[in-house]
Amino acid sequence: MNRLLLALLLLFGIALPAAAHEVRPAYLELVETEPGRFAVTWKQPILDGRRLKLDPVFPDGCTRERDRAEAGAGTLVQRWDLRCDLSAGHIAIEGLERTLTDAFVRVDRLAGDDLSAVLRPGALQLDLSVPTGAPTAAYFRIGVEHIIFGYDHLLFVLGLVLLVRPRQLLATVTAFTLAHSITLAAASLGGITLPGPPVEITIAMSIALLGAEAIYRSRGRETLSQRKPWLIAFGFGLIHGFGFAGALSEIGLPTGAEILALLLFNLGVEAGQVAFVCAILLVAYLATRLARLPLAPARHLAAYMIGIIGAFWAIERIVNVLV
Repeated sequence: MNRLLLALLLLFGIALPAAAHEVRPAYLELVETEPGRFAVTWKQPILDGRRLKLDPVFPDGCTRERDRAEAGAGTLVQRWDLRCDLSAGHIAIEGLERTLTDAFVRVDRLAGDDLSAVLRPGALQLDLSVPTGAPTAAYFRIGVEHIIFGYDHLLFVLGLVLLVRPRQLLATVTAFTLAHSITLAAASLGGITLPGPPVEITIAMSIALLGAEAIYRSRGRETLSQRKPWLIAFGFGLIHGFGFAGALSEIGLPTGAEILALLLFNLGVEAGQVAFVCAILLVAYLATRLARLPLAPARHLAAYMIGIIGAFWAIERIVNVLV
């Protein structure tokens, strides 16, 4: 039975990466270079090597010229020139209603107000005749979505909950929060970055390590990470911060409101993280106090789940770099 459960968990881990990336935001930028002519940049996530079926839709009479495209790490970037009157009408993203993805849209015009908005399945169009402010508040939602749908980050937090004793939980989670806040700010405001693949590989390895440490704890073996888990949380939190910065690198920060947008994004990440920890503790409480279920087998199985999935992700990401 245990072997069957572990096999199912491994299959679950294989399926998680595909689900994790669709929530990364898309980004559409139009910069007017001369009256009626715009330089367009369109970035959208790539899911399992395939582009999502998302396409910008402009007012009638617009024509595209000089199309070119390039594929990055998990992102397709298309650029073209657009001859168009963008003083009226609407810009929409076709296919957005079929995804979990938000789309940031920015229009920089030579005359008139610049426009920016976040399009999502419930708000599919930008009205070009209505002035808009910078969509700063949307960064809180993106932060929440990034942690809630970022399964690698959630598994790391789950590993911390399994590893630490109740009296250590607050200090450990605080250390993780402080660390990824430092590197997120350094990457977003200071331009300090690390290559994406090594960051993703290290994040996966950190998950596998926490799984192994949680297994040691369930077997009664004490290690340094159990005595001082905040060291592990802070050290790997610095790397996870660069992972969080990847969500912002696609869309950037709104001009003139960079610090506020970054703060809201980070608060969104923390809100999602706290909600996840509270949900875990609530489930554990209900299972042990109300349902009278033994907690030890569940902790042991969860530790194996974290270790297996983390190891699988690490191997998968290493292979993707090598091939």
